Amino acid sequence: MLPVVSIVGRPNVGKSTLFNALTRTRDALVADMPGVTRDRQYGISRVGESPCVLVDTGGLVGDAEGIDYLTAQQVLQAMEESTLVLFVVSARDGLTAADEEVVATLRRADRPVLLVANKIDGTNTDVSLAEFSALGYGEAEPVAAAHRRGLENLMRAVRDRLPPVEEEEAVPDDSRRIAIVGRPNVGKSTLVNRLLGEERVMAYDMPGTTRDTISVPLERDGIEYRLIDTAGVRRRSKVRETVEKFSVIKALQAIEQAHVVLLMLDASEGLTDQDTTLLSHVLTEGRGLVVVLNKWDGLEPDHRARVLAALDRKLQYVSWARRVRISALHGTGMQHLMRAVNESWESATREISTSDLTRVLQQAFEAHQPPMSQGRTARLRYAHMGGKLPPRIIIHGNRTDTVPDSYRRYLENTFIKAFKLVGTPVAIEFRGGGNPYGDRKNKLTDRQLRKRKRLKAFADRKKGKRR
Repeated sequence: MLPVVSIVGRPNVGKSTLFNALTRTRDALVADMPGVTRDRQYGISRVGESPCVLVDTGGLVGDAEGIDYLTAQQVLQAMEESTLVLFVVSARDGLTAADEEVVATLRRADRPVLLVANKIDGTNTDVSLAEFSALGYGEAEPVAAAHRRGLENLMRAVRDRLPPVEEEEAVPDDSRRIAIVGRPNVGKSTLVNRLLGEERVMAYDMPGTTRDTISVPLERDGIEYRLIDTAGVRRRSKVRETVEKFSVIKALQAIEQAHVVLLMLDASEGLTDQDTTLLSHVLTEGRGLVVVLNKWDGLEPDHRARVLAALDRKLQYVSWARRVRISALHGTGMQHLMRAVNESWESATREISTSDLTRVLQQAFEAHQPPMSQGRTARLRYAHMGGKLPPRIIIHGNRTDTVPDSYRRYLENTFIKAFKLVGTPVAIEFRGGGNPYGDRKNKLTDRQLRKRKRLKAFADRKKGKRR
């Protein structure tokens, strides 16, 4: 098992930049403002010879209250599970009172500490490092994370402080990736914590609490999942801060990476225009879908009936998606939710034989043929599987380029109903059967070309004599 190294410090000293540089990713959200990181972010160090698990944390502040207090709790949990703590300070700012408050927290945690002086570019390194020796952690490791300077020496110092680790074979990640998306404050982080049974991500009664996209493993009933908690997505006109723009981008990227997407709705508000926009992103990416109605326990019976009727009317075009009613805060409906997720996964990965697909295609074609184009109609001959997640069906025939989108949707719904696919769209691709002899004249041999040339010359001479 790899050792865990957490990155700790006051706000805006470059912890997330260092995390991204060491993991060679862009998983951690970075902005030139304090308090961007709130939840713990995990990654594998890719610098140096000995890999380790790195944990990016939020900035520690003194006398934390509200959301800052929850951030501090996340930092304490990260230190508790760490073998080593990287205490990051800013060489550009020098030693501050906030750094000394962090030192007090580190001493209470009683973990080995390696002092890291970030942002050494443009400073007198010797003077800056001497100032931090007063903290009592020895000489600091100088780095410039933004420019990737000093990382090799830093990881060498980390390796010297970690116990030896036996090399493990890389295990492929076969977990089912579930992205949880929705508008702000609909209960996405609360649902993640409820499924995990711990306060893994921050849940706070304030829109915009989650900023980073947090990926968390989960094992339930012998099945491995990977939950992806995302930031709430508001309407574009309301997004003004740069940090929120990046949060929205990472949320949309999570949809692209997921196998199944949980679209969370506030049951008291129903389906809004912004929810419909998110739903269109899910359909564009072809991901499995489960519509989750959260805060269902707080509705009166007549209000519930109105919400369900509105959903039936607005979601007719995704009638194949399961709708689950839950209360993430109280834990009701979790079994139904995971059952819907598994149904979506199984439908999206089902193997369907060519004979069954062709039979359903022929029945659909006989029941309703595509409209005529230029006096002729397309002929659909047979179908076979072309991929999974989502199921991709390739249909062969003649004049398939004339098949309209309405007939494509008709075939998609036919296949979904025939094979009882739940929680997943179907992607259909048409392929035309061209005339195999259509370009024969372009593939004549040299001998045939010379013969044709001689015959043409002979015909021209005969015409000349007649004249």
